[in-house]
Amino acid sequence: MEAVYWIIISILFVVAFVGLVYPIIPSVLFLLAGFLLYGVFFSFQPFSWLFWLIQGLFVVLLFAADYVANLIGIKKYGGSKAGVWGSTIGIIAGPFVIPIFGILIGPFIGAIVAELIVNKRSLSESVKVGVGSVIGFISSVITKTIIQVIMIGYFFMVIL
Repeated sequence: MEAVYWIIISILFVVAFVGLVYPIIPSVLFLLAGFLLYGVFFSFQPFSWLFWLIQGLFVVLLFAADYVANLIGIKKYGGSKAGVWGSTIGIIAGPFVIPIFGILIGPFIGAIVAELIVNKRSLSESVKVGVGSVIGFISSVITKTIIQVIMIGYFFMVIL
């Protein structure tokens, strides 16, 4: 039965990583569910208040990394709050509208459209902002991948 428990926990961790490229999947909830299920299946004894504090700080970092990377990517290329919002909407809607490639095309188009409509920017300026949104998204995924690997690594360090 122990193998089944580990398979369930592993699946939760894998889904958390899938959530990095499909933002509709709440990665952090799947990570935390894996930690909690370990406690339910095996024992909560290894999880001290320090474990939960550190994991909580990593959760804050995950959310901050997402927002900051997108903001920096867009601002660096001259975008505005409208570009950030357009990109965010594109990240969420893109994969549904254009499966597979929508995760990159969505924020790109979202930022462009927002800059064109809200700020009345030229197409070339808006495209630069769109490029910045994609760079921000990719930076965010890389950063969040590192943070999630650290979170899972710390989890295994504590339980082993």
